[in-house]
Amino acid sequence: MKQLHRHLYLVAVFIVFLPFWPLLSFLKKNSNKHYSTFVRIRKWIALTASSFVGFRYKIKWEEEVDWSQNYIICANHTSNLDITALIKVCKNDFSFIGKDELLNNPVTGLFFRTIDIPVNRSSKMSSFRAFKRAEKYLLEDKSIVIFPEGGIGDEYPPVLDPFKNGVFRLATELKIPILPVIIKDAWELFWDDGSKKGSQAGSIHIQVLKPVDGEALNLHVDDLRDRVYDLFQKNLSSN
Repeated sequence: MKQLHRHLYLVAVFIVFLPFWPLLSFLKKNSNKHYSTFVRIRKWIALTASSFVGFRYKIKWEEEVDWSQNYIICANHTSNLDITALIKVCKNDFSFIGKDELLNNPVTGLFFRTIDIPVNRSSKMSSFRAFKRAEKYLLEDKSIVIFPEGGIGDEYPPVLDPFKNGVFRLATELKIPILPVIIKDAWELFWDDGSKKGSQAGSIHIQVLKPVDGEALNLHVDDLRDRVYDLFQKNLSSN
């Protein structure tokens, strides 16, 4: 039944996406001009497909977030549903940084060829280009969403892997606050891509912490990384 549920979800994503495909294919000729339209359509697709199969996203805010400014949004990563969870959280224009394999998916591929940032983490050149593009977006007052663990680990149940430095260097250099987003239980409903354990309907609980301003706290790259990692460890271990 869990494998059936997973297939129903994948079908729901494709069916909801399909009517938008002609419009998005036309707009991708000038995706910079239509950036906000891509963001809004992606949100509608993701949340509508989730609702069809019973995925619900419940958000707890540590404090009200000022969405008039941009952030580097960092989240732990255990499930493909983390993407929709972050789409639900974000209230301003934003791009994902994600693995370049997503270019091969007919749905995510369209967004990663337009507004999102693909990266081959085994290539230093690819990583450099990705972070230069992220820098450009941040300087345009857009937000960036990244999973600082670098991907979904093989452990089940998942553990929090060490954070990579790149995003924290970017935050330090550009003086952009980090917005930590804790996703607690998406893996229980849909671990990784769902291929091994399937999926099931249920609620995903999300905790949005107050922004961490490395400049205000006078934190260098490693200190900022460790401060944010400790916040994740603390909140993931609590109920």
